Amino acid sequence: MEEPTGGFRQLASSSKDLARCLLTIGENRLQLLTVELQEQRERLVCAFLLVIALAVFGLLAAMTLTAAIVVLFWPYWHAAPLLVLTGLYGAAALWIGRRFIGLLRDWQSFSASLDQLRKDRACLEKILA
Repeated sequence: MEEPTGGFRQLASSSKDLARCLLTIGENRLQLLTVELQEQRERLVCAFLLVIALAVFGLLAAMTLTAAIVVLFWPYWHAAPLLVLTGLYGAAALWIGRRFIGLLRDWQSFSASLDQLRKDRACLEKILA
């Protein structure tokens, strides 16, 4: 009679240990996800501020350069400098747009958390199989 009780206690103890282990793993993964979420938020805010600063100062530089070129060439050709600069600015905008779309396409968030969850699932499948 003591064998089934001892086996039950051992099974209950093993179940509790497994539950604690799974809760600890879940807590660690949640902490990792929280840290990655905070890193992504900080990276996004920093990128946003840099893009705004780049746009503002790039626009100021382009306006100043445009004015200088138009004033310099106005006596010779009235519309040609404006047309050439419009073409150059349009080409630059298309190039930047393509780069931005490529960046969005390759953006990966939470890759470390997803990798850890895949490893955890594979490990649990190996243990339970």
